[in-house]
Amino acid sequence: MIQRINPLDDADWDALIKTCPSASFFHGAAWARVLHYTYGFSPSYFLVRDRGCLHSLLPVMGVKSWLTGRRGISLPFTDECAPLCPDGDSLRRLFAAAIAHGRASAWKYLEIRGGRPLFENAVTSTSFLGHRLDLGADEATLFGRVDSSVRRAVRKAEQCGVTVEFSQDLAALRAFYGLVGTTRKRHGIPPQPWNFFANIHRHVMAAGQGWVVLARHQGVPVAGAVFLHFQKTAIYKYGASDDAYQHLRANNLVMWQAIKRYAREGCAVLDFGRTSLSNDGLRRFKLGWGTTEHPIEYVKYDLQSNGFVTAPDEAAGWHNHVFRHLPAFLSRAAGRLLYRHIA
Repeated sequence: MIQRINPLDDADWDALIKTCPSASFFHGAAWARVLHYTYGFSPSYFLVRDRGCLHSLLPVMGVKSWLTGRRGISLPFTDECAPLCPDGDSLRRLFAAAIAHGRASAWKYLEIRGGRPLFENAVTSTSFLGHRLDLGADEATLFGRVDSSVRRAVRKAEQCGVTVEFSQDLAALRAFYGLVGTTRKRHGIPPQPWNFFANIHRHVMAAGQGWVVLARHQGVPVAGAVFLHFQKTAIYKYGASDDAYQHLRANNLVMWQAIKRYAREGCAVLDFGRTSLSNDGLRRFKLGWGTTEHPIEYVKYDLQSNGFVTAPDEAAGWHNHVFRHLPAFLSRAAGRLLYRHIA
């Protein structure tokens, strides 16, 4: 029997998804809380249980926006969140239930971020590249697998006196957020609202499911990253740096220290997230760590035309030029306004 539940109302939700080996951090309650309490998205998770265990799951967030309309997304602001289904038939039943709910909720479409092969004949709406690093080796082997240029960058950061700290404190996350503003301005993207990161601290880091890793040079924050983790998988979710200190290669040291720590603590995989097909520089950075590359394919079902449709990757466009030249306070204001609408 298919159930539709809100994981925020289920105290045993994470225990349930742990019964499914392929479940990721994004299927858990912490991410649902971050999205709900930051942006007001409504969780509707469709699932089937089998003798107390999770048999199949399609997590969906309902987005209501006066600017971009109503739709369902599985899940907003995730790079990849594939349905947890053993086969295509299981997914079809959950998908039909989600579509029926979407029609009753006046959704324009339902987007699924991952798991495209389970949909058989569905067209891919948008394609990305994913990168994963196998952590099942000793430190020397892991370091030997990275490109020589990456090893040189790590050593340079160490020789320049860059220090790295792991923290779950709000003050460290605020320091990282300062780097986010400058980094996203450089890329022509508004920063996420501070409340989003405050909710990551409240619902993720305070629960021991994430780290902010901060590099400092002479006490000044120069680079950092936010990592999330669940069971045996860690996720590199956000990175930022001060371009004025780029010569120190602090971002490379941040990554290497995270790799070492997660490997030491028994994590099996570090997921580097998605990369746009056109972003060759970011792709090379991720491949440089010895990762394995794989496709990430989204599907998008239009409820008005009753069919799967394609969608462009909107990571790059005219908007980048606009946000690159906005004053910082206007860029932050744009982030507070827009993110709940773009999802």
